[in-house]
Amino acid sequence: MNLVFIYGPPGVGKFTVATELAALTGYKLFHNHQSIDAVRPVFTFGEEPFNRLVTQIRLLVLEEAAREGVDVIFTFVYASEVDDQLVADLCEVVERHGGQIQFVQLTCGRDVLEQRVQQQGRATMGKLTDIERVRDYHAQYELFSPIAGRDSLVIDNSDLSARDAAERIVARFGL
Repeated sequence: MNLVFIYGPPGVGKFTVATELAALTGYKLFHNHQSIDAVRPVFTFGEEPFNRLVTQIRLLVLEEAAREGVDVIFTFVYASEVDDQLVADLCEVVERHGGQIQFVQLTCGRDVLEQRVQQQGRATMGKLTDIERVRDYHAQYELFSPIAGRDSLVIDNSDLSARDAAERIVARFGL
């Protein structure tokens, strides 16, 4: 199993790049909102039961994919230090079953990020579109740091198409 773990702040283009990457590679796309959307009708976003269930869903899906040898692209909003245990747990379940993980950090300029967050397509997918909440997240969490202890391909996609970013990922990891 090969896991391409694409991470970055809200609005950076994780889903868009992941969709292009899936088209290029045939990998399955497990977008972070799929686990969120499964739990949101029952529990409030950010509360303990919500967080616990979302984490369990992510771990179970990725472990089963690793066990079955299914190549997956996973997208994630990584907050330095806050999410380190979750990343370690994901790595452990994938690697325990012989899977490999390629980390890809997407970045872009803050002005580009704020424009993207407000795009209509995000609202139709139930994604965060409130620029003030995004600014609060940036003030509260470190969302532009690479994952500690893991090498990441860093792609600034401020002026790069999603297809070009996906092609860079394919070339870098030989997918």
